[in-house]
Amino acid sequence: MKTVPRNRYVWFGLLSIIGLAIDLGSKDWVFGNLGYPGRSSDWVYEFFGDWGKVRFLTSINEGALWGMGQGYTWLFALLSVVAVAGVSFWLFGYGAARSLWLTIALGLIMAGTLGNLYDRLGIHGCVRSDGSAVYGVRDFLAFTFGTYHYPIFNPADCFLVTGAIMLAIQSFRGDELVRQTEEPAGGTRVTATTDTSSPAGRISGQA
Repeated sequence: MKTVPRNRYVWFGLLSIIGLAIDLGSKDWVFGNLGYPGRSSDWVYEFFGDWGKVRFLTSINEGALWGMGQGYTWLFALLSVVAVAGVSFWLFGYGAARSLWLTIALGLIMAGTLGNLYDRLGIHGCVRSDGSAVYGVRDFLAFTFGTYHYPIFNPADCFLVTGAIMLAIQSFRGDELVRQTEEPAGGTRVTATTDTSSPAGRISGQA
């Protein structure tokens, strides 16, 4: 196991916990006040004139992001568990948490993964009309752009997409971005300088 700065555990833990709390808290509040399924809020926010609109509309997605893979909740729940284990090992086993950028990105992904996993396991308590449990993700953010209705989503999806975008940026910038955000485990940065006035040169360390 590679050593990572201790503050990375704090960053990752706070992002995961706060993101999860925002996701589950907002879902509970909206579904508790509106009910489900297909209940819409009286509140509508318009932007860009009346071209763009956002409102709350309760929906339960038994598939993946944007409604793909309906009916395979068990598979996506299993993949979420694998993702949780993979993210944890990548950060703290493999040592990716030495990069603050990766720590933030994967902290957001962890928050989103846990939020949707909670729903897929049916812990939210939503039931069908016959009383059977619903194993699906609670969505409620409904955007309309002109006549186009964007797929309904939730805060967990926002965290997942933001984290994925950050990972994509890191993949393009690669080593440069990692170098900018890495810190040695002990918190002491070492710099090397060369004394060109000496034929042999000189290397010095600076805390």
